[in-house]
Amino acid sequence: MNRETLRELIQQPLAQDMMESMGFGGKTADDFTPEEVAHLEPVWKIVDATKTPIHVPIHGEYERKWWKEAVAYQIYPMSFCDSNGDGIGDLNGILSKLDYLKDLGVDILWLSPIYDSPNDDNGYDIRDYQAIHKDYGTMEDFDRLLEETHKRGMKLIMDMVLNHTSDEHRWFQSSVHDPDSPYKDYYIWRKGKDDQTPPNNWRSFFSESAWKYYPERGEWALHLFSQKQMDLNWENPDLRRDVYKMLNWWLQKGVDGFRLDVINLISKTPGLPDGDPLFGNLTGMENYVYGPRLHEYLKEMNREAFGRYDSYTVGEGCGLGARTTDCISMASAKELNTVFCFTHMEMPGHNKYDPYDYDLNYLKAHLLKIQQNEDADCWPTLVFENHDNPRFINKVSQDQGEIDRFARQLAVLTMTLRGTVFLYEGQELGLRDVTFHSAEEFRDVEAKNYYRELIQNGKTEEEAFAIVAPGTRDQSRTPMQWTAGANAGFTTGTPWLRLADDFDVHNAQDEAKDPDSILNFYKKATALRHQYKTFVYGTFEAVDPERKDYFGYRRSDKDGTFFVEMNLSKKAIARPHPVEGELLLATYGDTADELRPFEANVYKL
Repeated sequence: MNRETLRELIQQPLAQDMMESMGFGGKTADDFTPEEVAHLEPVWKIVDATKTPIHVPIHGEYERKWWKEAVAYQIYPMSFCDSNGDGIGDLNGILSKLDYLKDLGVDILWLSPIYDSPNDDNGYDIRDYQAIHKDYGTMEDFDRLLEETHKRGMKLIMDMVLNHTSDEHRWFQSSVHDPDSPYKDYYIWRKGKDDQTPPNNWRSFFSESAWKYYPERGEWALHLFSQKQMDLNWENPDLRRDVYKMLNWWLQKGVDGFRLDVINLISKTPGLPDGDPLFGNLTGMENYVYGPRLHEYLKEMNREAFGRYDSYTVGEGCGLGARTTDCISMASAKELNTVFCFTHMEMPGHNKYDPYDYDLNYLKAHLLKIQQNEDADCWPTLVFENHDNPRFINKVSQDQGEIDRFARQLAVLTMTLRGTVFLYEGQELGLRDVTFHSAEEFRDVEAKNYYRELIQNGKTEEEAFAIVAPGTRDQSRTPMQWTAGANAGFTTGTPWLRLADDFDVHNAQDEAKDPDSILNFYKKATALRHQYKTFVYGTFEAVDPERKDYFGYRRSDKDGTFFVEMNLSKKAIARPHPVEGELLLATYGDTADELRPFEANVYKL
């Protein structure tokens, strides 16, 4: 490859994100040795296949939109509130807590999947897109919840899974059993290399081959997730038309938008070639994480569904970096409004199963990169916790007092930066990870598969459990802690997943009564963000950005200037800049001569 071609490719957002993740961040084309260029040949091939016009940032004021100013709250329905004593959260349970959410300052409810499903992956395996799972209630219950949410001035967005369906979906069943079915090509079917060998070497996200053989067709079907989550064939225009019809059905019902699960995976590399070992253990991911027709499909989806309404969309950018998520969410591209970028959730070289101390200076560097990119064509999200990861506050410390202090600091970070805010249920209470006692307590299909794989590879049961327990998705899915009473007030029955042991200390009822609680601090922080739009649209100016363990910045617009100071460490540090202004919010309730551990303060100058 000549240097000129390399220079062109290295300007591509995907190339920059991939280089950064592989330890080559910041290199120019001239910095690469011939050996490195040859070693990275699979990267150049993928980047070349997905090239897009280079985006020129738009400098100017941000267009004001309701979803930019909103505080969104993710509800994991199975774990939120059970109204009928069966141990599983439901729609009427959510309905009973709407006033709690309104009082917190929530503007958007995001419901994780509530559709009819076998629940192999807790609802992300949809059997019927237009039916409510019986555990959650009925469509009438949903209609009532939607109406009551709107009455309170809040919006509601649905979690939508469009990369795959359950293998029990009528489309898939027809595709398997009826050779003349109109749905026969709605999924990705291929002949194997032979009777026993899948079409390629791709691995699923759940620690197994990404293919399952069906003797009825004599073919293999692709599943990037569990064996009951079959990938849809987005190359088929009939499939796409049926998907858009379904999306419009929900939008006409009155929902305000969608969170789109692993939406960047819907386009696969033509021919489905073998994955290259260069890209790590998730073999094959380079062939679908940012496929060549992704932008085409998203533009069409927007044109045929989202763009017809005053709706809001947020995509899950699974495996994408900050630059590629920007490409999918540029307003001028008319694809999605925003995309989650998760590169800050773990430090480089680590995954969620690793025991390590997260360095907040890494988070600071990530946030500086995003906040200093003042491009009016792009809008970021502010998300630190969700249903797929252990609690973020536990990554920073295991000491209970330090966790309490950092939980408040995280509220300040979340509410004073540019981006649409997302909270995850229990984050406002400072809920933390759970101590599991055995693998029998796991309900997460990802954790179960990983546990089995570790044992197959030679680990003892005790060793495998010790590896999986800290990182299982069950950590953030334990039932919501409403009271110090039986089952934390979540249910009168037996909870579907074990409760955390600390609900007598961390629960909504008791925290609501304590003026110094984490819950009441979050209420103050959300109220401050709603009061001053400067925190949403104002300019961002970093103060002393090179200083380790210190994060300071100004947010300014015509309504004023605000200053935020933080100590990112577990030890007190000297305050590098004296502050004269009105103290609006303080994690310790006051200020001192120095910045105390995980202290954060907000001033109006």
